[in-house]
Amino acid sequence: MLVLQLPPDIEARLIELSKRTGRSKCFYARQAMIKQLDDLEDIYLAEKRLEELRRSESDTVPLGELMARYSAED
Repeated sequence: MLVLQLPPDIEARLIELSKRTGRSKCFYARQAMIKQLDDLEDIYLAEKRLEELRRSESDTVPLGELMARYSAED
């Protein structure tokens, strides 16, 4: 369980959205968190990969090779 205290303006927006759509505030809070977590995880992985490349701990793959490997067209 997670309890959040939102700023009044955000709470008001969430209440209004819930009223207009018939969905719960929890539904929208959960959706927002899922999207934000997805984005943060992507950023973390990209930053980690970049650091590995800078330390020469990982190799790159040329775009042409990826396209050939996965049958991508130009």
